[in-house]
Amino acid sequence: MKILMTGSSGLVGTALAGSLAADGHTVCRLVRPGSKAAGAGEGFDVPWNPATGDLGGAGVGADAVINLAGAPIAEGRWTPQRKEELRTSRTATTRALVNALAKMSARPRVLLSASATGYYGDRGEETLTEESAPGAGMLGEICREWEGEAQRAEVLGIRVVRLRIGIVLARNGGALGKMLCPFRLGAGGRLGSGRQWMSWVTLEDLVGIFRFALEEAPEGSNLSRMPLGGAINAVSPQPVRNAEFTRALARAVHRPAIFPAPGFALRLALGEMADALLLASQRVLPLKLADAGYHFRHAELGAALAAVLNPK
Repeated sequence: MKILMTGSSGLVGTALAGSLAADGHTVCRLVRPGSKAAGAGEGFDVPWNPATGDLGGAGVGADAVINLAGAPIAEGRWTPQRKEELRTSRTATTRALVNALAKMSARPRVLLSASATGYYGDRGEETLTEESAPGAGMLGEICREWEGEAQRAEVLGIRVVRLRIGIVLARNGGALGKMLCPFRLGAGGRLGSGRQWMSWVTLEDLVGIFRFALEEAPEGSNLSRMPLGGAINAVSPQPVRNAEFTRALARAVHRPAIFPAPGFALRLALGEMADALLLASQRVLPLKLADAGYHFRHAELGAALAAVLNPK
């Protein structure tokens, strides 16, 4: 396959590009002006300016597009300027990408576009599936707009998969990377009440989910399932409460978890971001992946943390 990819220099993009390239796929990393090149030997960098939306010759012969573009959600307080950057880096880039695909005479067969479980907002004890209604709040609004821009590719005859990604567990980077330091120092603990649900996925499984979503059933294939389409919850089938997560992480690093962070202190330090990212409750299940037969490598949190923190 020839695959175009935005956001290839991020945590997920780097791992996914490497996995695809290792299996012989050609990965064209779409790099914006002023962005650092992703180049690590997996495919090649292609200059791309979302302002113009022109893919040039990079799109010729492309079989698939993977859209991972978006400014990091947890870096810095959510000032009005930062919130606008979080929104436009996702919605405007996705809009430009779909507009570029519309200009192509021979279009890719599939667009995999990242979204987030933030789509559902703070939902307490409610069990959330791909059919659940969107939630309130800034993240919910951004995710709805983000997914809406990606869905426009469906009228072009492109299969669109919108992957609602949970908390990504990776040794170097992502949410877990930020948590490890205080826990290794013995200063970790639950956030707020600790009763909020956390929906998580290992980086290894997330790469596997993206690759699973790429699959189709070409002529002569023995692939019996229908290709995935629409919204997909890219999370483990076993969400946990924050208190359970912090206990499991403390066990994994052989430290106690006895220093809870009160909700008011988190709000004082982080503002609006504390409620949206740390204190919100999202009990999300990956029903469509289960129905399609995806096999999770790491479904249980304790084993997942052990595999991530102590790879063989």
